[in-house]
Amino acid sequence: MISRRRFLHASAATSLLASIQAKANVLSLNTIKANQPIVISTWDFGAAANAEAFKILSAGGRALDAVEAGVKITESDPNVETVGYGGNPDRDGHVTLDASIMDEHANIGSVACLEHIMHPISVARLVMEKSPHVFIAGEGALKFALDNGFEKTNMLSPKAEENWKKWLDESKYMPKVDYKSHDTIGMLALDIHGNISGACTTSGRAYKMHGRIGDSPIIGAGLYVDNEVGGATSTGMGEEVIRICGSHLVVEFMRQGYSPMQACKAAVERMVKMSPSKKEDVTAGFIALNKKGEYGSFSVYKGYQIAVHSTKEQGVVKDIQHLK
Repeated sequence: MISRRRFLHASAATSLLASIQAKANVLSLNTIKANQPIVISTWDFGAAANAEAFKILSAGGRALDAVEAGVKITESDPNVETVGYGGNPDRDGHVTLDASIMDEHANIGSVACLEHIMHPISVARLVMEKSPHVFIAGEGALKFALDNGFEKTNMLSPKAEENWKKWLDESKYMPKVDYKSHDTIGMLALDIHGNISGACTTSGRAYKMHGRIGDSPIIGAGLYVDNEVGGATSTGMGEEVIRICGSHLVVEFMRQGYSPMQACKAAVERMVKMSPSKKEDVTAGFIALNKKGEYGSFSVYKGYQIAVHSTKEQGVVKDIQHLK
């Protein structure tokens, strides 16, 4: 039989253990609640996209849902000449769209050279969640979208068509090389649960060769998320970002202890070093977000902008550090 003294000691120990466990649960809950949501994106048009994303984050929603909803705002904005419906076409007059998405579990989905669909980012998410693949392109991507309920849309806006016709008169079938010809929207979000997701979507380089694909739909180039470390995305000349697996490189620099800004700077320096013969044409930049909610960016040339939205900060950051 258990003596009364032993019973009391056992009961006290059980009560103490229960108390410790309860305090641990409260501490864990407070830690989760202490995570402040934040969303960052490329360019000034990211501000409207961020505001939409933050509605989901502030309600306790998932970062993945936030980034998808956010960039859809830009995809349907006819005034943005480099993404979605407002995007300038390729040199043959086709608006071809690239997009990728990545969640906190390293699930990924991408589409490339997709035509006639308003929201390629949602098709990319469907590839991630409803297909056995991670990347679908061209006619196959269109068929996949239509088979899954997306509607076929004329994506050549009147303004983009006018721009293209002017370009045909003035150009010699050489794609433009400047920021305004390929301003991707890339977005990264941290939710209250401490998870990061990212999205990237673009109509690509204006007046590109038909079939050209840039960095935006390529996981590790235009977008990368590692939920242990943080995430990164890019904008600018996709060919050069692909060359260094840019967004993955930024995340790996953060893993080594670099701040988000330092990681973006190191990637830009690597990119320029890799293409010395074309250094004057390399126009690109990165944004990064780590698990602490710290963000940073860096670009090759002056003029790059990012948008930020959190409980403490909303708006466009214009004075981004740059190499040249």
